[in-house]
Order: sequence, then structure tokens, then C-alpha cells
Amino acid sequence: MATAFRKQHYQQSLSSLSTIFFDLDNTLVETRKADNQTCRKLAEELTREYGIPEDTSAKITAAYLKQFRKCPDNATLSLDAWRTILWSKALGDKYSFLAKKIYERWLYLRYHYMVLAPNTVSMLRQLRKKYLLGLITNGPSNAQWEKIHKLSLQQYFDVILVSADLPWEKPEVEIFQKACHFLNVRPKECIMVGDKLETDILGGIEAGLRGTVWVPIADKPRLSGDDPKPDFTVRHVTELVRILDKGPNAPELEDSSSNASDGS
Repeated sequence: MATAFRKQHYQQSLSSLSTIFFDLDNTLVETRKADNQTCRKLAEELTREYGIPEDTSAKITAAYLKQFRKCPDNATLSLDAWRTILWSKALGDKYSFLAKKIYERWLYLRYHYMVLAPNTVSMLRQLRKKYLLGLITNGPSNAQWEKIHKLSLQQYFDVILVSADLPWEKPEVEIFQKACHFLNVRPKECIMVGDKLETDILGGIEAGLRGTVWVPIADKPRLSGDDPKPDFTVRHVTELVRILDKGPNAPELEDSSSNASDGS
């Protein structure tokens, strides 16, 4: 367990904090959970609406999700065209004629489930009254900007950087420097909040940010020995407010001796 002195010292240093950088997927929005929910719902509809056997429907949606996560974008095609091709392949020869209709239903359901939670919206609005906010996300440009636009994220952030639009991606120091330069702030005035140790946390540390906050997902709930060490670990991104408020109930600093366990 981190010492009370270390925690107090860190929280006192937050007085010079001006800027908070956030990751997008599985930090602000539960992308993996939303995609899983979408495919479960769609499998039910394939059976109910089109008479496809349950096990076949489950295999179709699982096949699509696997290929989509492996390659969510294609530089030579529009998002709609690429995803329709993926659905056509997942549906197979027998059901490929449904690809366009199923893709459109998938897209609707995806953004039905992938929404900013009300408490996350409230947090962002509250933080923006006091801090500059930045969004730094790795991923294909078209796919990430689709999320940004459909979730209306521009209203919450002073800068938004998508790695595919730049020569760098997290954890490369330059992408954090770019965000700092855009906002005219120093790294020591900033913290990074994200779910991936190997990109968000490592990048924040190597860029010399004032601190890092880790929001672990279910299959990586604790640090192992060689992991980058975040300053704070929280169960949900909205717990960040408690850290910044420096209250007695702020989450403890993560200790490097945490039990190992084995993130989008």
C-alpha cells in the first residue's frame, strides 16, 4: 500500500494541474462491452427475423466481430463498404444477400449501446469548467472520427488527436507533446487517463506528464511486476473527480506489489 505521505505529496502537486488527457475506447466509452452487446442482440434478431439457427447466428456475429476488431478500417474503401464486405464474409454464401441490411442494423445497435454514460457526461462538463481537456486516441482515422462525431465528443474537448492522422501513436512521446503544444501547456501540468498500461500509462510516464490514472478493464484488473506503474488506479473514469478534489476518500495510489493477473 502506498504511504499516506506519498499520496498527500502527489495530491498537493495537483494544484498546478491545468490539463487532463483522456483515452477514448474502454475509458470514456465501453467499446468492447458495446460491441459484444450489439452482436448478442443481432444474433437474436438473425434467428427471430430471418430464421437462421441460433448456433449459426452466434457464429456469424462472432466471426464478424473477430474480423472487425482485427481490421476495423480499410484505406481503399469507405467504412460502409468495408463493413458490408466483412458482414458478407461472416454471413457466408447462404446469407450474404443480407449483408447490407445487417450492417445497417449493426451500426444502429452499436451506437445505441456505445453511449457516454450520464455520469461521464456530467464529469466532463464539470472538469471543463476548471481544466483544459484533451482526447488522445489510437486507431484508424475514419473509424475513430465516426465515434467522435456520433457521440458528439467535440463539445467536451479542447483538442482531439487520432493517431492515424499523425506520424505517431501512444505511447510515443511526440503525440503527447503535440497535444501539449496545441494547448500551450507543459507536460508537468497534465495528467493522462486511460485503460491501457502499454499505451496510455507508459506514454504518459515517458512524456513526463504530472501523473497517470489507469482505468483497468475486466481481463486486466491488476498490475503485474513489469507493468508501467500508474499514479492512481480507479474502477471507473468518473472516480477521477475524487482524485482531483483531494478528498479523504480519493482512491489510493497503486502499489507496485499488487497481485498479478492478467485490453480493445
